[in-house]
Amino acid sequence: MKQQIPNSKSYLCTMEKFLKDLFEGQSYDENSFFLIAGPCVVESEEVIMEVADKVSGICKNLGIPYVFKSSYRKANRTSGSSFTGIGDEAALKLVKKVGEKYKLPTTSDIHAHEEAAMAAAYIDILQIPAFLCRQTDLLVAAAETGKVVNVKKGQFVSGPSMKFAADKIRNAGNDKVILTERGNSFGYQDMVVDYRNIPWMKEHGTPVVMDCTHSLQQPNQTSGVTGGNPQLIGTIAKAAIATGANGLFIETHPNPAVAKSDGANMLKLDLLEGLLQQLVMLRKTISQF
Repeated sequence: MKQQIPNSKSYLCTMEKFLKDLFEGQSYDENSFFLIAGPCVVESEEVIMEVADKVSGICKNLGIPYVFKSSYRKANRTSGSSFTGIGDEAALKLVKKVGEKYKLPTTSDIHAHEEAAMAAAYIDILQIPAFLCRQTDLLVAAAETGKVVNVKKGQFVSGPSMKFAADKIRNAGNDKVILTERGNSFGYQDMVVDYRNIPWMKEHGTPVVMDCTHSLQQPNQTSGVTGGNPQLIGTIAKAAIATGANGLFIETHPNPAVAKSDGANMLKLDLLEGLLQQLVMLRKTISQF
C-alpha cells in the first residue's frame, strides 16, 4: 500500500529525526552542516582508511557530522578502459569496515534496482547517481530497503522538478530522502551551478546537499577522461553554505593526480581541514542573521 505524502511541516520534523538518528554518536547541530566525503571509488583498503581516519578526526574536532563516501563501483565512465572497481562485494565490505572502525554512517552509489538490496546490507545511505535520478524502478527499490536515499539532481533537470523523485521514494513508504545539487550541463563540456536550486529543493521538505566536486566537472573531453576545476571547490562550498545547504559533498584523495577515478575534480586531502574551518566560521556568521 502506498504511503500518503504528508504536508511540509510534518516532513521537517521527520527530516530532523532521521538525520539525528543517522548521526547518533556524533555532534549534530541542525543549524550547521554535515559532510559527505571520501575518495571517488574504492581503490584499496589503504586509501580509504587513510581518508576516513583523517577526515573523521577533522570533523570530530570541528563538530561536523560526517558520512564516509566511496563508490564500490563506477558504472558511469567516459571510456570503456577506465577503472570501475575492485569487485562489488570486496569494495562494499571495505566500506562497511570503515564505518565500523570509525563509527561512521557510510554511502555509495547504486546503479540498478537489483543492486539496492545488495548494497543496503553494507551501507547506510543509498546514493542515486545524477544520470539516474528519474529511474523509477531504481528509486523505488532503494526506498524499499528502508535506508536513507540520497538522490543527486540530474544535470538535465531543475530543482523544482526533483519533487517528483522525492515523491517516488515517499510513495514507496520511505520518508528518509536527501536531495543533492550537482550543477547543470552548460554546453558539451562544462557545468554551472544555479544556487536557486538549494532553497527550491528544500521546499520539497528534504535536506539539501551541495556536491562541491562533481559540479566542477568538465565532462566529455576528447581524451576520454573527465576534466575539472578543483581550485574552485572552496568557492562552490562557501556559496552553498551562504545559500542554506544542509550538507556538503566533497570527494577527496591523498593524491588526486594518481586517483583511479575523478582525480581532476577531487580535493587534495591536506587541503580539507583549512576549508572546513572557514566553512564552520561562515555558517556561524550567517546563522546570526
